[in-house]
Amino acid sequence: MPDFPAATPRARVRVPLRFDDGYSVDAELVTFHGLTDGQEHVAIVLGPPSATPLVRLHSECLTGDVFGSARCDCGPQLREAVEQIATRGGVLLYLRQEGRGIGLYNKLDAYALQDQGLDTYAANTALGLPEDARDYTAAAQMLAALGVTELDLLSNNPDKAEQLRALDIDVQRRVPTGVFTTDHNVRYLRAKVLQTQHTLPLAELTAS
Repeated sequence: MPDFPAATPRARVRVPLRFDDGYSVDAELVTFHGLTDGQEHVAIVLGPPSATPLVRLHSECLTGDVFGSARCDCGPQLREAVEQIATRGGVLLYLRQEGRGIGLYNKLDAYALQDQGLDTYAANTALGLPEDARDYTAAAQMLAALGVTELDLLSNNPDKAEQLRALDIDVQRRVPTGVFTTDHNVRYLRAKVLQTQHTLPLAELTAS
C-alpha cells in the first residue's frame, strides 16, 4: 500500500490548451481533495489512455511559464511536455512549487544574488533557504488518485524519480527533456548538472 494518505479527485474539467507557436490540444484538468501540503496542484491529463503513461512533475514558474523568462528553461520544458504527453498519453502534474519550493518573492531575491555572481543553489542558501525545498508526496497522492502507479517520468532531475519510488510509485524509466539554452540560462543549467546531477547532455555546461 502507498505510504501516504489517500487523496481523491475533486473535479474534472475539459480545457482547450493553446500555445503562442500555434500548437493546440484538448486536456482534462483534475483537482483534488486531501493533498498533504494543502496546495492547489492540478493534474493535466493528455492524450490516449496508456498502460505506462508518460508523466511530468512540472513546478510552477511564473517568470518562465507565463512571461517567457530566458533565465530558466521552464517555459520551453512545459510546452515540450504537453505535446510529448499528448502524443503518447499521460499526465502533467502542475505543482505550486515556485522557485523549487521557496516561493516567488524569495526566488526573485535569489535572482538578485545570482546577478552578484552566486549560482542558483548558492543564492538560496545565502537567503537561509534550502537549495531545493520540494517534496513530491502530493504528486504521488495525485497519481495514485488517478490510478497511475507505474509510469515513465519526463525529467532530467534524478531526485524526482527517487522521491516517487520511495513513495511506491513505479518509475519504469526516466525520459530526458530537451535542452533549451539561452544566453541568460547557461550558468543556471550548468549548476543543475554540477550540483544536482541533472542529465543535461551539454558538454559546455560541465566544462570548467
